[in-house]
Amino acid sequence: MPTVSAHVALTLAQHIDAVFGVMGNGNAYFLDAIETQTDAVFTAVRHEQGAVVAADAHFRACGRIAAGTSTYGAGFTNTLTALAEAVQAHVPLVLVVGDEPTSGPRPWDVDQIALASAVGARTYTVGHADAAATTVIAIEHALTYRVPVVLAIPYDVASREAGPVPEAPAPRIPAPLAPRGEFAEGMLDDIAAALRGASRPFLLAGRGAWLAGAGDALGRLAELTGALTASSALGRGVFPETQYDLGVTGGFGADGAMDLVHTADVAVVFGASLNQFTMRFGELFAPGTRVFQIDIAPAATHPHVGGFVRADARVAAEALVARLDARLDGHGFGPDARHAEATADAPGVSAAASEAVPRAWRESVDVAAARAYDEGDELAADGRLDPRSAARRIAELLPSDRVVVSDGGHFIGWANMYWPVEAPDRMMMVGTAFQSIGQGWPSVVGAALARRESTVVLTSGDGGGLMAIADLESAVRAAQGRGIAVIWNDAAYGAEVNLYGLKGLAEGPMRIPEVDFAAFGAAVGAEGVVVNTLADLDRLAAWTQEDPASRRFLLLDLRISGDVIAPYQQEIIRVNS
Repeated sequence: MPTVSAHVALTLAQHIDAVFGVMGNGNAYFLDAIETQTDAVFTAVRHEQGAVVAADAHFRACGRIAAGTSTYGAGFTNTLTALAEAVQAHVPLVLVVGDEPTSGPRPWDVDQIALASAVGARTYTVGHADAAATTVIAIEHALTYRVPVVLAIPYDVASREAGPVPEAPAPRIPAPLAPRGEFAEGMLDDIAAALRGASRPFLLAGRGAWLAGAGDALGRLAELTGALTASSALGRGVFPETQYDLGVTGGFGADGAMDLVHTADVAVVFGASLNQFTMRFGELFAPGTRVFQIDIAPAATHPHVGGFVRADARVAAEALVARLDARLDGHGFGPDARHAEATADAPGVSAAASEAVPRAWRESVDVAAARAYDEGDELAADGRLDPRSAARRIAELLPSDRVVVSDGGHFIGWANMYWPVEAPDRMMMVGTAFQSIGQGWPSVVGAALARRESTVVLTSGDGGGLMAIADLESAVRAAQGRGIAVIWNDAAYGAEVNLYGLKGLAEGPMRIPEVDFAAFGAAVGAEGVVVNTLADLDRLAAWTQEDPASRRFLLLDLRISGDVIAPYQQEIIRVNS
């Protein structure tokens, strides 16, 4: 007869096809059922944190919920940093764990429900008679609220026979949030009117817009209004038309592009939380810019927002398109009806564009020039590789069908600035919501399973790379010849050196003896390459031409200069000085 653990596994596998984890006493029966009684794919990681990180990255890469699993006690507590990240990043997943027996805690048990609650995750505990139903409730909670949940199996019921698995209803997911009430409809009217009257309209979209499927509607809205567009770091690629897109806002944005954003007279924000980094610490928009925000949050998320609509980004964008389409013909409204003099004071506008020929703002600026970044030098003043030139060269060589996963640290600026991706689900930064490092290697595991035909590219620093080194083997095993890791090796915790070393604090704790990551990679079956010059990247060029089935995972150990500070970090230094 099926056990309680089998009830959980069989019900879970109806909705989840990927499980990541480490086996232990508390989840042994669950994993046995997953392996022998379901079609779900189990992928082992080497540290319990990696189970949650891989499930997190899997969802970000393909939009399908996944599960992590660990044993009780020490196995569970190892997941907490990754669990906190998933909570703060609003990533749904299910963490299946063992737990103390129903008879009471043993000497080695801890209050797992309290620990999960402390980082914002709810726990559902299965019983002998309700395991299947509780599993469905947990999945429904995760998907409805876009959060991770913990599904606990008490130790003394895990192997108990529970009879045939009952039919459980499918999780019910709420419909997209529509604008409600006269105030919301009136605010949409105001936004439409503001866009109609704008001389320099601007649309900004975040990851929430991507999750809502708002790309097509936002593209049409940009076309109707003649707006320039941009995204948050987690929303890059959401607008279908790249010709008029300024890239990422905030510290990852190019100076010329951010100057253009600063001249916008109307800005409408869809599904972006407007955190301090996206907003350039309050300096993204000019004081006179009328800023509107559309989000599922209960209220506006930044004090510069002057008008707010609580709604799904796609639903609201379609409502705005309908309003503008309805008045397009009758009022002569359209991009070509803009007068060029309205753009004369905007940076990047040519003299010819500011003459009498009517044209849209976005057609009057050199977007490509505005998005340009500093190319850097081959070597920095200290003789080590300049990360800007290295990032630019790697971008030229990487396959276009790539998924980039990023750890946290000073280095995140380089990939975000120089490596464009096709859509938001092809660039993920697991760890940045909780400001943590050491989640890069297991991110490869989840992304590789979610995107089986794409090349998965990890960008990581040496500090984070060492912190999560247990799952280097997992990454190499999961991605094999479709995996690349770029380690920005400056022999330091670079962000700390930049923020606190420059203030005169002791740098000893901020420095790391230079580690040979190429040798680490070779030890677990990867091909490791030490990169001291741009010419050393020729191996990447050759690797991309080889058959993924026969080539090995490629680890590039870039010996970069720590003296070259990323622009976003310079912004943080300025604010904290």
